[in-house]
Amino acid sequence: MLLVLLLVPLLGFTAVAVDVGGLYAERARLQTAADAAALAVARDCARGACGDMRGTAQALVDANLGDATAAPPVLGSDPTSVTVTGSTPTEHWFAPVLGHDATQVQATATVAWGAPSAGTAALPLIFSWCEWAAQTGGGLPSTTTERTILLPKKSDTGCTGPSRQFVPGGFGWLVTDGGNTCRATSSVGDRFDSEPGNNPSKGCAPADLAALVGRTVLLPIFDEAGSNGSHAWYHVHGYAAFTITGYHFAGQYRSGSPCSGSERCISGYFTRFVDTSDAFSYGPGAPSMGAWVLRLIR
Repeated sequence: MLLVLLLVPLLGFTAVAVDVGGLYAERARLQTAADAAALAVARDCARGACGDMRGTAQALVDANLGDATAAPPVLGSDPTSVTVTGSTPTEHWFAPVLGHDATQVQATATVAWGAPSAGTAALPLIFSWCEWAAQTGGGLPSTTTERTILLPKKSDTGCTGPSRQFVPGGFGWLVTDGGNTCRATSSVGDRFDSEPGNNPSKGCAPADLAALVGRTVLLPIFDEAGSNGSHAWYHVHGYAAFTITGYHFAGQYRSGSPCSGSERCISGYFTRFVDTSDAFSYGPGAPSMGAWVLRLIR
């Protein structure tokens, strides 16, 4: 008799231990699915075409957790954010004894986006706003036509004038973050020092540049420059996405044959790109130049 009386509370404790633990595990899986769905929808919206938001969200939820349902994504009032909610019924093993057969589990994820305002570029090279505007028509990038940009920027855009240099001794290289790193951190609205000469910045090994071929990187764009030599500086206007297809710098720093002889150049094209890494942050004052940064803010 005592065993019968204790059976119900024992099953209740078992339900708490097993079924509640299962709910937490299922919600964690659902949260991963909601995060992936929100990131996918935000990536499309940041590029300017949200498309079938619910279809995109459901596809990502299915890929991560097949038996869940994605509610229609909700755009922010800007809209520079999107919220995705996923739900799935979870059946219990022991809780039915207490009258609870299943629980509806939900998870919500919100992703925001904006133009990059600060960050660490994987290549310490800066382009002029004039060069960017000449290749994009002053609007967002719309082609993947490969171009060769000569350093210093002596292309046929007329951006540099007769001197073919924005600053004497400057080839567009920035001082790196220090040590053996080949990266440069900057932010919109601030000035940053130039590394003089036509060699890549100190800390950049040939392998560092070779690893960037075929990749799209965010690079700073300047709208003003001054001084000369080791004291030269560039004022960062914004950031643009550039797909690197080749380069020809000094010594071993070359990939492909975009230019020859004493010329120094990089080839590729400005493009639209959504960065999901932690290398860059976004801010309200940053200009939109075809690059966007996503952040999971749930």
